[in-house]
Amino acid sequence: MMTIEMTEATAPLAEYARRVAVEPMILTMDRKPIAALVPIENSDLETLSVSTQPEFLAIIEKSRLRQQTEGGISSEQMRRRLGLSQ
Repeated sequence: MMTIEMTEATAPLAEYARRVAVEPMILTMDRKPIAALVPIENSDLETLSVSTQPEFLAIIEKSRLRQQTEGGISSEQMRRRLGLSQ
């Protein structure tokens, strides 16, 4: 994984996009990571957009906490509830 300090990141964005195809890149400021450039594989624009929205992340966190405190149901149980066959 390549790491580059923000003050040294002076190449055109297209150059970094080409490099990311080979390996992910971490952008740092004062040696602390501030951003990651990674190739988009098996994803689409909608998935990327939603996955960074604070409202969506809050829903996911709430769901995880509920799962931890209350438990959940199996896939088989959900299929039965929905009237779906296995």
